[in-house]
Amino acid sequence: MGDQDVYERLSGSQTDGEMEEEKGESEGESETRGLWTGAESFYQFSSSLRAVVRIRQKYQIMKKRRLELAGLGGVGPVVGAGLFTGAPVRTSPKIFTFEGLTPSSATTTLSSLLQKRKKKRSRRVMFPSGGGCRAPVVKEQSRAKNCLFLLCTILFLQVYNAIENLDDHVLKYDLEGLEKTLCREVFGQQGAMEALLAQLRDYLSTYVHNKPLVLSLHGTSGVGKSHVGRLLAGHFRSVVGDPLVLQYFVLHHCPLEDDAWRCARALTILVSETVLRAEEEEKIPVFIFDEAEHLFPELLDALFDLVQSKRSNEYLNAVYLFLSNQGHNHITKHLLHNSSSDSMMTVSGYHGNFVKELTPLLRNTLDKLHPLWAEAELIPLTLLEKGHVTECFLDEMMREGFYPDRTNIERLAGEIEYYPVVWGRVYARTGCKKVVAKVNLL
Repeated sequence: MGDQDVYERLSGSQTDGEMEEEKGESEGESETRGLWTGAESFYQFSSSLRAVVRIRQKYQIMKKRRLELAGLGGVGPVVGAGLFTGAPVRTSPKIFTFEGLTPSSATTTLSSLLQKRKKKRSRRVMFPSGGGCRAPVVKEQSRAKNCLFLLCTILFLQVYNAIENLDDHVLKYDLEGLEKTLCREVFGQQGAMEALLAQLRDYLSTYVHNKPLVLSLHGTSGVGKSHVGRLLAGHFRSVVGDPLVLQYFVLHHCPLEDDAWRCARALTILVSETVLRAEEEEKIPVFIFDEAEHLFPELLDALFDLVQSKRSNEYLNAVYLFLSNQGHNHITKHLLHNSSSDSMMTVSGYHGNFVKELTPLLRNTLDKLHPLWAEAELIPLTLLEKGHVTECFLDEMMREGFYPDRTNIERLAGEIEYYPVVWGRVYARTGCKKVVAKVNLL
């Protein structure tokens, strides 16, 4: 009976303990919820703070269980509870608990924790003993970068200045005005004039050269070679001055072969004086040699020596233009046997094919005569058609003050000799050479 009473008391005490434990748990949970609600009104708890609250709840439950078991251990042997008689009372170490916390105390605790964390983050940098506080090493900016920026700026200014100089040189010689004059005054040679202007524009766009520009216009009599020479001479006299333009007529300045050496010496002196004066004025002189097929070997040798690139700089900045009918047989045969009736081809395209096919023939012929022609850019002039001769008559009659009667012009154009019709093209044998004489007879 005694044992049964003891067992009942223990059972009753266990039941009471469990009830108290559940009550404590419910009280702990209610208290936790109260704290949670109070603190939430001040802050939005982070996930780490909620974890701390859960640990506190578990700790309170474990602490109550230990206290209850420790109180029962001094009564005597316990059966079925897993405890031994006379077990020493366990005492837990003093650690931090959340007992007695209120919402205001929780807020204070939270703020203190945040301040501690902030202090930990803003710790002072510890330096080695004896080293003292040293400022962080500042990397020096490389001077090479500044030099690179300066070099790029200088290069940009140089390029910009070069472009401006190109425009200045082209404007100085008024090549646009020359182009308009040639298109208005020269008939039937549009492709050749475009090639001539392209050569002049490329050369006159700058002042420094490694060789002079040597051009040679070749064509039959009456196609406008001398007329082009007069137009070029008049234009360049107006832009660079009369002393820097030399128009040399071979049959007039040196008609006799016995005077060839004297003419060559005089020509060399005249060219040297002209290029030296042009060097002082920073301009490019122009030398035009009409009737170049009559140049004597002594004159050709003197000119060949002047156009050599081994000469000094002032001799390299010059334009030499030769007007000759050498190779006219090749030009005439090529046009009469290779003319095309293709009307869709442009004038520049037609002349481009014409020059491309005819230049090798002219080059082979002229190189055998003298090495001077190997230094020249060859520009062949095509034969004039009947329509071009009509335009020559119209222009000359208007110059002389005659009424441009179309019937009269057609009659005068019919008196000129022509080659047989080739692919619908009628070429004049003498071009516009007899136009002036026929108009003067009116």
